[in-house]
Amino acid sequence: MAISVGEKLPNTKLVKAGAEGPEQVDAQDYFAGKTVALFSVPGAFTPTCSARHLPGYVEKADELKAKGVDEIICTSVNDAFVLGAWNKADGSEDITMLADGNGEFAEAVGLAGDMSGYGMGTRSQRYSMIVKDGVVSEVNVEAPGDFSVSSAEHLLGQL
Repeated sequence: MAISVGEKLPNTKLVKAGAEGPEQVDAQDYFAGKTVALFSVPGAFTPTCSARHLPGYVEKADELKAKGVDEIICTSVNDAFVLGAWNKADGSEDITMLADGNGEFAEAVGLAGDMSGYGMGTRSQRYSMIVKDGVVSEVNVEAPGDFSVSSAEHLLGQL
């Protein structure tokens, strides 16, 4: 069952893709005390993710921050090195990449998806959330193959 509005994020580990290399972080601690625009993609460097999803958050970063977002976070079932390279290629310093290499976060929030039909195994579904002090205040899960409710524009309308 997918995480719902009003629920606290699970106590799982993610890996931050930082300038100093991969750094393991506890999700509950990392999201505490701030307002976060979180979006998740099935995979770095994949068509929709690279052409529309990440670029939308890069383009709207200033607007999101002007509406009270302290940090914009992207997560994916990729390793921190892949997410770091993707952010360097297509992202910006306004986006924090948190790798969910084993899919534990996606599983814990109930948003893992079987993408083995595409040769990708178990990944994260495409979604976005607004998280305030570790508690979900908005959650938007895409139907398979869709891209609308997880966009930066949609999330802006919810702030």
